[in-house]
Amino acid sequence: MGLRSKLQSWSQELTPYFLYLLLISTLGPLLFGYHLAELNAPQAVITCSKKSTNSLALSGLPQCVPMNAAQLGLVSSIFTLGGLIGALAAGSLSARYGRLLTMRVNTVLLALGPFAEALAPNIAVLSIGRLISGLGAGVSVVVVPIYISEIAPPKEKGFFGAFTQIMTNTGIFITQLLGYFLSHGQMWRIILAVAGVIGVLQFAGLMFSVESPKWQADHGEPRQAKSNLRRIRGHKADIQEEVEGWRVQNEDERNDEERTLLAESDDEPRTDETSRGKKSEAVGILAVIKDPNNNRAILAVVVVMMAQQLCGINSIIMYGVSLLSDLLAANSALLNILVSILNIVATTGFAPLVDVLGRKPCILISIGGMGISSVLLAVGIRFSISVLSAVAVLLFVASFAFGLGPVPFILSSELVGPEAVGATQSWALAANWISTFVVAQFFPIVNERLGKGTVYFIFAAIAAVFFVFVGWYVPETKGKKDVDEVWGRPSRRED
Repeated sequence: MGLRSKLQSWSQELTPYFLYLLLISTLGPLLFGYHLAELNAPQAVITCSKKSTNSLALSGLPQCVPMNAAQLGLVSSIFTLGGLIGALAAGSLSARYGRLLTMRVNTVLLALGPFAEALAPNIAVLSIGRLISGLGAGVSVVVVPIYISEIAPPKEKGFFGAFTQIMTNTGIFITQLLGYFLSHGQMWRIILAVAGVIGVLQFAGLMFSVESPKWQADHGEPRQAKSNLRRIRGHKADIQEEVEGWRVQNEDERNDEERTLLAESDDEPRTDETSRGKKSEAVGILAVIKDPNNNRAILAVVVVMMAQQLCGINSIIMYGVSLLSDLLAANSALLNILVSILNIVATTGFAPLVDVLGRKPCILISIGGMGISSVLLAVGIRFSISVLSAVAVLLFVASFAFGLGPVPFILSSELVGPEAVGATQSWALAANWISTFVVAQFFPIVNERLGKGTVYFIFAAIAAVFFVFVGWYVPETKGKKDVDEVWGRPSRRED
């Protein structure tokens, strides 16, 4: 019954133009997933470990780039360094210059990086290309969730917020599929170049997109904001409630300003900046930590983002080819494609549950499922039980898709006020990128030194710690009108 009413609601609220904006904007997260896994399948060919006689020859470019394990680790992990830098810068840039302009400029990085990778004659150029691609991906995974949250129908923000993770998984699937067919000769360069083509397509698509109406309303453009919202919702839609929501929010901010002015001493001069208020002034990445109204949210979001990676999902995504081939004695590339498909289907299928069950229950079920799967996978690997190992891997990926995949991106825009969303997203993604680097860099080493499979007992223990923290500290945001209600603070409207 709930699903039927939701479908009826969608048929009334969703327009082709909104779906267009959703698709074009999420090409950025798609490229994040693409670059995350692009070296997985063709790794042996790129590093000259596997020679191919039947290949496409590109004039002036070597067939492969010789790399040892340490150099391969550098080329792989430098992407996360670029992502970290992009994530830290993106919040303030999108708050100051707008979501749309930031995404448009960012497509230059999303196109330039992959083309540098594809034409790389040596490790240095390949690394620089990966760094630039990381910068673009880091910006995308900060700005796009904010943009989607601000253009999506208010009652379906959770569902459409999950599209960030869905498109990330789609990017992983595309590169695994291309890797299966093109991992020979110099065809690997086509795999890397495809990402640049997608970046160019996003730039073209963004030229027909509109700015976030919510951002425009907060920056002194209420008429244009209302016009763009009507275009997104459709001319027959009733947008008055959303517009009133902007006004209430601005009134709350003006009330804060008045209380600040009344608290100032009479002999302190009031500058023009003070008298105008700060409704359009975004909170910086350092100031947001010091703000007592936001620092609890920062801790909650950062820990949930760390849980997303430290529970071990990228041990499957980035090293699944070798890991799964040992477990099931089958074609490892095909198995990786199967896992990628499962990730997409599960994330899409579970997405409506975020708005039905709530954000917190989905995260807890997800962490619990991953913890149990880790134990099963450790037992399966150590005792060579192939069926148990296969089931554990599938359960592991499905559990991640249930909550830890999409929900952290939603929480980081719902636990703080609009002025702090950009900075919060930057901190959240910084934690995510660092955690991704830790898993990518150290999983093979720890797995080898402890004995195959033992590392998953560690992932299970980490999952248990995160389960307790989320259950105790992280609040539910579903159905809450504002951040004051989320954190149980007195509403500013009552003052």
